[in-house]
Amino acid sequence: MSVPAVGKLQKQTFGARIADALRKAIFAGDLVPGSALIETALAEQFGVSRGPLREAIRQLIDEGLLVQVPFSGTRVTELSESAIREIYSLRTTLEMFAFRLAWDRRDAAFRLEMLQRQQALLAAIDSADELECIRREMHLHSLVYEAADHQLLLEIWGGLKGRLQLYLAANYLAHGRHGPRRTGHDSFVAAALGDSWPVMEAEILQHMRLGSEETERFLKARKEQVDA
Repeated sequence: MSVPAVGKLQKQTFGARIADALRKAIFAGDLVPGSALIETALAEQFGVSRGPLREAIRQLIDEGLLVQVPFSGTRVTELSESAIREIYSLRTTLEMFAFRLAWDRRDAAFRLEMLQRQQALLAAIDSADELECIRREMHLHSLVYEAADHQLLLEIWGGLKGRLQLYLAANYLAHGRHGPRRTGHDSFVAAALGDSWPVMEAEILQHMRLGSEETERFLKARKEQVDA
């Protein structure tokens, strides 16, 4: 197992930079779902002791990107076809609820922030950086949860982020891209800033469904290749 293109790290940023390097390797598919992390090999590759490495691993476990398996060690979280369907159904329900709560709260500040987050996502897409694209895409969708003024809903959304990051990474891989399509959120943002709730509702359903179906097909094909 190897995490590509990672040099030795500056001491003051060990934990954070190791976590970022591992995220990038997971999102790019270099660390495949279900693969084991070998601490000795990673510590040697990064040129660090076990302490900061374990700190980074704990952080990714908290995010849901890694999982500790009894008697097997730490592995990259697997994303099955059934998990994709569950993420789709839950995320669609949550986002619909969030927009219903936030609909009358969409003031000028909300609109400006939505457009700024869309521009930040476009910049990430242009940079072809998977990790930054995932962060920016999540940040764009987070706005409605922040605006909904519902603390429990915001906490549930936060708890879902780890698996959503894996989902987005798989979606990018399914299309052979480093991020979403550059125009992929245009209609979503237009509906979010528009005046028609039926249009917004239809856009959420369409936006989530397309991503789910494409990612599910990709995971099914990858599993068939592995089993062949």
